Amino acid sequence: MELAAEGITHRYGGLTALDAVSLTVREGEILALIGPSGCGKSTLLGILGGILAPSEGRVLLRGEPPAGCLNPLTYIFQDFALLPWRTVAGNVALPLEHHRLARAEREALVANALARTGLSDFSDAYPKQLSGGMRQRVGIARALAVRPAILLMDEPLSALDAQTRDLLMEDFLALWLRERVTAVYVTHNLAEALRLADRVAVLSRRPGRLREIVTIPLPQDRRAGPEAAAEMARLHDRLWQLIRSEAEAAEREILAPGALHG
Repeated sequence: MELAAEGITHRYGGLTALDAVSLTVREGEILALIGPSGCGKSTLLGILGGILAPSEGRVLLRGEPPAGCLNPLTYIFQDFALLPWRTVAGNVALPLEHHRLARAEREALVANALARTGLSDFSDAYPKQLSGGMRQRVGIARALAVRPAILLMDEPLSALDAQTRDLLMEDFLALWLRERVTAVYVTHNLAEALRLADRVAVLSRRPGRLREIVTIPLPQDRRAGPEAAAEMARLHDRLWQLIRSEAEAAEREILAPGALHG
């Protein structure tokens, strides 16, 4: 499925967070959203996922969901959002409980999601027994259990240390290369966006406007090698030049009470 935003404007009272943002997330791609602090990245993701209604504009889903899809749009959050009193399998099963499924079918979907994320041996563990990286794997497995058409990922690696983040990023990339689930990936980390995304949408400082969409010409499985280093460095510099001055201005901005970041 494709996900399209058409003329999205959003206001929080008198504060305009987003202004006339239009973009399309193509089927089977990862589109990263980057921009300075407070530019409306998370607000836009919430609107794309139907959590927020835009002040103006609309969001469209185009095409048919994959076979067996239970939730066309599914979130993965940065804070894991796991229930501590449930096991790994119990947390993964949570979104399935809202669907009318036979117990055997639900258990099969959970087992499949655990296998796809390397968690089969941890099904009976509790979140407190897991590392941060493993807890985020549970969040990914929970999202995959409903066989989504589109993943909406809100800085899913930002709460992890650098080493764990790199390991999980490579695991997620291997999973995506196998399955090609369409994804919108919000991040403040330029290297993360360049490693994972097919295209990177750059938002301006508030009110967030679409400045540019940068295409990453190298396939993901060729970006980590030494032969790609010069091209990846060039792209990193290009993205940084697009947001540097506005990121500096955003750091100096005094927010009104109740203003939201994104």
